[in-house]
Parts: sequence; C-alpha cells; structure tokens
Amino acid sequence: MGDQADNGSSERKRSAAVYVISVAAELSGMHPQTLRIYERRGLVMPARTQGGNRRYSDADIEVLRRISELTNEGMNLEGIRRVMRLEAENARLRVELDQARSIAVHAIEDAERSQRGAHAAKHGSSSELVPLKQAVAVFGKRASIFYRD
Repeated sequence: MGDQADNGSSERKRSAAVYVISVAAELSGMHPQTLRIYERRGLVMPARTQGGNRRYSDADIEVLRRISELTNEGMNLEGIRRVMRLEAENARLRVELDQARSIAVHAIEDAERSQRGAHAAKHGSSSELVPLKQAVAVFGKRASIFYRD
C-alpha cells in the first residue's frame, strides 16, 4: 500500500504546474514563442494562474522534450500530434492489459484452490496430491496379459 501512496504523491508532484514559460522553455531547450505555438496547436496544455499566466509541470516539460525529439526526426506538428495520441493510447492499453492479466492470474489461482478443496472434501483428504493410475505403452508392440514377451 505504501507504494501506491508514493506513486500518487509522485504523480501529483510530476503534474504540479510550477514553471513559468521562460523556465519551461529553458528546461525543454526551446524558445518561449515555440511553447506558445505548441499550446495554440494543442500539443501541450499548461495550467493557468488566476491572472492568466502559463504554468508548466514536469509532465509538460517531458511532453515538450518528446515534441523536440520528434521534430528533430523530421516530423511535422500534425504527425507529432498523432504519434503522441497513439503513444498515450498505447500506454493506456498496456495498463489495461496488465490489469486484465492480474485478474486472470488471480482467477486461475482461485479456481485451482477451489478445485483442490473440492477434491479433498470429496475424498476425505486434506492432501493436495492427486493419485494417478499410470499405464505404459510401447509403440510397435502389442500388450497382452496372456502372452509373454
């Protein structure tokens, strides 16, 4: 549980809008006017103070750095928007898949426990081992109780 609280606290810190535009520009390696353009294009959405001043978070700075990487690779702003949308969707789906896997693992464990419990109750045993009858078959030979090999 401590990890979940730490993750929440860490996420709040990462999303806290604390940087003015000049600091955000310096941290991201961009010109402040570029940040304004990216905001107008909807690529980054900084928070606003009551006075209307932009405030950027660490998460915003990461987005700006990702935009910079993609522009350096020759991608235009519409391509960047699409890539970032797909990356966000991919991250969301990975979380969903991890949750589904966890649910499946727990369901399998529960089913196995229930099956072992039902078997033990049926046979009056608390042992988790299930006796098996074994038979050996040798291919190419006929097994018979009447003939000796």
